[in-house]
Amino acid sequence: MMRPILLVGLAGVAIAFFVDQVSKSIIVANKASLTPSVSVFPGFNLTYLQNSGVSFGLLGEAPWFVLVGLAIAVCVWLSVLLIRAESRFEALAYGMIIGGALGNVTDRLRYRAVTDFLDFYLRAAHWPSFNMADVFVVGGVGLLLLSPWLAARHAGSS
Repeated sequence: MMRPILLVGLAGVAIAFFVDQVSKSIIVANKASLTPSVSVFPGFNLTYLQNSGVSFGLLGEAPWFVLVGLAIAVCVWLSVLLIRAESRFEALAYGMIIGGALGNVTDRLRYRAVTDFLDFYLRAAHWPSFNMADVFVVGGVGLLLLSPWLAARHAGSS
């Protein structure tokens, strides 16, 4: 029987991957109306961009298959950590990171680039566009940093 902690992590993988792929499918289906971008409210636009690099466009010159291989290697390593996770928070964090990474890997396999669409800005300064996979990866890292404190707090309240 599978450990409940592992099930939490696998649920994190599935949810992150699903939300990422559904949101990107909606953006790709509407890319004509999102180019150059649509203002949602001051400070936030929806846009359609294809990013051949990684965060902030880094490694944009690297072949797509190298980035896929690197991401899969990281996912394998994170999967080992997920299997060894000692708390639900830690497992969920690893799951969110893995699911987000697999969402971007799926884009690279489909389009040879990652679909980005969230554009936040302040006046003329724009944060680099990103997607829901990135949100899950960053959120997972944040949760991973907080997981020892959350697990101790949860254990103390039980």
